[in-house]
Amino acid sequence: MGISDKVGQLVNSVQSGAKNASSSVFVWILKAITAFFVALTLAMVGQELVTYGTLSFVLVLLVAGFGLGKIMSGWSLGSVLIFDLICVLVALLLRMYVLIAP
Repeated sequence: MGISDKVGQLVNSVQSGAKNASSSVFVWILKAITAFFVALTLAMVGQELVTYGTLSFVLVLLVAGFGLGKIMSGWSLGSVLIFDLICVLVALLLRMYVLIAP
């Protein structure tokens, strides 16, 4: 095994490490964005129902966001995408209800 083989193995290991790292960073960012938007929605609904102030709004936003982040910590990319799809479909269903309801 020559030096060129060792350099080739090193380059391959660096490439696979970079691929795994970028994939895990993408999934983490997607989970953070999903948790933020769901938490923001829950905080806004709570603010309309209870009419609490800004501090309570931020507290609900943080608690819901970190709670969803903890729940989603073990999910893979496919699970997060399916959850996002379900959230979008529920949002469209609620929008249709609001538009049709008298």
